[in-house]
Amino acid sequence: MTNPDHGDTGSLLLDNQLCFGLYSASRAVTSLYRTLLEPLDLTYPQYLVMLALWEHDQQQVKELGAALNLDSGTLSPLLKRLEKAGLVRRDRQADDERSVRITLTEDGAALRAKAEGIPPHIGAAMGFDNRALGRMRAAMDQLTASVNAYRESFGPA
Repeated sequence: MTNPDHGDTGSLLLDNQLCFGLYSASRAVTSLYRTLLEPLDLTYPQYLVMLALWEHDQQQVKELGAALNLDSGTLSPLLKRLEKAGLVRRDRQADDERSVRITLTEDGAALRAKAEGIPPHIGAAMGFDNRALGRMRAAMDQLTASVNAYRESFGPA
């Protein structure tokens, strides 16, 4: 339905907004993750941290932040909660007190086996085969890089 007070060029119709499609899809997928992660007692952001550590254990906070596109103000509280849960250990480096290395504990490493069933559920829920999921992931990576480069062209925020 168009608003008679505003000409309808289509550019501001909700159904034509890619951002709304991304937002809706993100909410749906994150909600599914929330359900699947509940038995592991992890939030979605904590799961992302664990994924990064299962892939490469013993990372500096700075490395984790870069991999997850999170600043230290967001990442530090996540890491503190994971440490309190006994899944990671945070160690300040002797040669640089500002540098903190994150290491999986035995329990954190063991949790990986319980999480292995999550990706197949997500893939099934999305209704795409592996090839389509790969293309979608590549498109999302390209979208993210393009938008970040465009945003950076405006200078510091």
